[in-house]
Amino acid sequence: MAFKNFTIETDADGIALLTWDSPGRSMNVLDVTSIEELGAIVEQTTADAAVKGVVITSGKDAFCAGADLSMLEGLNKTFAELRKSKGEDAAQQMLFDESRKLSQILRKLETSGKPWVAAINGLALGGGFEVTLACHHRIAADNPKTKLGLPEIKVGLFPGGGGTQRLPRILQPADAMQMLLKGEQVNLAKAKASKIVDAIVPAADLIQAAKDWIKGGGKAVAPWDEKGFKLPGGPVFSKQGMMIFPAGNAIYRRETYDNYPAARAIMSCAYEGLLLPIDAALRVESRYFAHILQSKEAAAMIRSLFISMQELNKGARRPQNVPPTKVKKLAIIGAGFMGASVGYVSAKGGIEVVLIDRDQESADKGKAHCKSVIDGLIAKGRAKEADRDAILGRITATPDYNAIKDCDLVIEAVFEDRKVKAETYAKAQPLLKEGAIFASNTSTLPINSLAEEFQDQSKFIGIHFFSPVEKMMLVEIIVGKNTGDVALATALDYVRQISKTPIVVNDSRGFFANRCVLRFTAEGLEMLMEGIPPAMIENVAKMAGMPVGPLSLADEVALDLVLKIMKATEADLGEQAVDQQQKKLMIELVEKQGRFGRKNAKGFYDYPEKGKGQKSLWQGIAALQPKHLDPDTVDIEELKQRFLVVQAVEAARTVEDHVITDPREADVGSILGFGFAPFTGGTLSYIDFMGTKEFVALCHKLEAKYGSRFTPPKLLEDMAKTGETFYGRFPPKKLAAA
Repeated sequence: MAFKNFTIETDADGIALLTWDSPGRSMNVLDVTSIEELGAIVEQTTADAAVKGVVITSGKDAFCAGADLSMLEGLNKTFAELRKSKGEDAAQQMLFDESRKLSQILRKLETSGKPWVAAINGLALGGGFEVTLACHHRIAADNPKTKLGLPEIKVGLFPGGGGTQRLPRILQPADAMQMLLKGEQVNLAKAKASKIVDAIVPAADLIQAAKDWIKGGGKAVAPWDEKGFKLPGGPVFSKQGMMIFPAGNAIYRRETYDNYPAARAIMSCAYEGLLLPIDAALRVESRYFAHILQSKEAAAMIRSLFISMQELNKGARRPQNVPPTKVKKLAIIGAGFMGASVGYVSAKGGIEVVLIDRDQESADKGKAHCKSVIDGLIAKGRAKEADRDAILGRITATPDYNAIKDCDLVIEAVFEDRKVKAETYAKAQPLLKEGAIFASNTSTLPINSLAEEFQDQSKFIGIHFFSPVEKMMLVEIIVGKNTGDVALATALDYVRQISKTPIVVNDSRGFFANRCVLRFTAEGLEMLMEGIPPAMIENVAKMAGMPVGPLSLADEVALDLVLKIMKATEADLGEQAVDQQQKKLMIELVEKQGRFGRKNAKGFYDYPEKGKGQKSLWQGIAALQPKHLDPDTVDIEELKQRFLVVQAVEAARTVEDHVITDPREADVGSILGFGFAPFTGGTLSYIDFMGTKEFVALCHKLEAKYGSRFTPPKLLEDMAKTGETFYGRFPPKKLAAA
């Protein structure tokens, strides 16, 4: 029988080599077809007396990247249709049966009576890793790029192919929970030490070593199916077990604030499953999995953090009429912290980089920053000295503007000051080669106004990076009214070269990300002025799903920069554009108290010397508050809503203002750019999944109490009347380029 995704060759010893090689894909994934084929192969090899054992490997550089999550999206659509036509019970039964197919196939594999060996030749994640866990033996090719893990939690799911049951039967419960709840990926050395992998061999010996294990009498029985099997962490109801699960619950609450149903389900699956025989435990896992599939958190996170992000990474917004471009040489004008960091990620992506600053010493400082970043990675074992030499070898530091003459792309990263930028453009323009694209890394100044200093505005674009550039995955590409398709395509291709995720936005003060996140920090300042205790402000923001509190974020951005933005906004738009009470607070902190944020180790927080304890809220904040509320009188749920609604309503305004034209970009951009509560799916998904009617009603409630910053735009009011969603009214554009 011929299969689309697998080939089978049985040798003279009766060992079947099963090679997984999905056509038309760079990596193997588990989709409907590959799962069905794997099931048929398990049946076939189990029934064939001539087959003595099976080795499963990959014909690609990686073993398997996991499940195709669009398959699960389709399952949910079928569920909704069936519930409508045949009722709740029939729909629930279908979802349960369909969602556990892989789990049942892997259990059949495990109990087939034939030894199965996973010959792992690269990355094995999610369902692919679960396939290897169901095999009786796991051998890996020695490959520094190989990682093993279960990252499903990152898209609001958890492993549904037995991962929550097999992993805690191999590892100590605390280690298993770490992998499951954090989606951590482990390298081969760690995998071998923890017995996730039984052996590591040279790549050339992988298949032979796997076959030799079968020929040597390898047992076709999983440890948990043997009589007398003992859990690595001891029984759940034992002294050792009781040290794990109560503490695990506390850690889970601290890390998630119960915002992630999948994380709660993992805890329940592991706890309940370890009390049961494996078959019953797998049924428990499947029931939780079917339940989580129906959660709005899973639907939102799968859509934004898997499907939309993949589409944007592949060029969904790229102009189709422009041939592919490649930046071979890049100039960055301004070798400060931001410019140097952009230089580092570009050189890491294989691009030749020129760092230009006012003098050689300043340019050299920029290159030294690049060296310090990679030295840190070497110290942690995440890079080698050869990597440092290669990256630094691609970076040239100079004060000479003539160095931009042969560059395909020039990025300006000088101070947020129109005059300084205008001087930079005047120097650079005459030196640009034919066809070169010029970009500004401005974070707030409108691109259209900056482009006025440029002769050929079609070649001028905004490429806004987020700090710290090395860690932040988002890049905001800002299109001016005269920006051409070639400039946009070049910017998108460049962002792809450096392995970041782009969103394309139209010009506006603050663009998309800063418009929304500045609402978050401003809301924190508003609460401070209302007399809410600073610690409560910070903690409630995290309870709402934000990665850090607004005061902490303001420190990271730098309080002097926040004040500078306020003053620039006021100068351009007038006094009413800035909250005068907040401006007064910032003047007090920055100009009178000399507190600039993390960069000078004092802002809303006091920062210890490096390596000497944790930051702590500055005790002087209370003295700057005009009044103090009793924390017991504060409505925590309302505070949480204020933090999320104030950002989401601003995101809706960016759609009305045509800054955002594709809802995917608001959602992906808000999560990657400023950590908007990932469980919501992003700012617009937060509105869609709540329902526009309910959201607008909540806006009006908060508006009546706190003011016009919560006033919903007319677009949102119109959508609420008919119950429209953003994804319904503005359907995402089809993928233009693979």
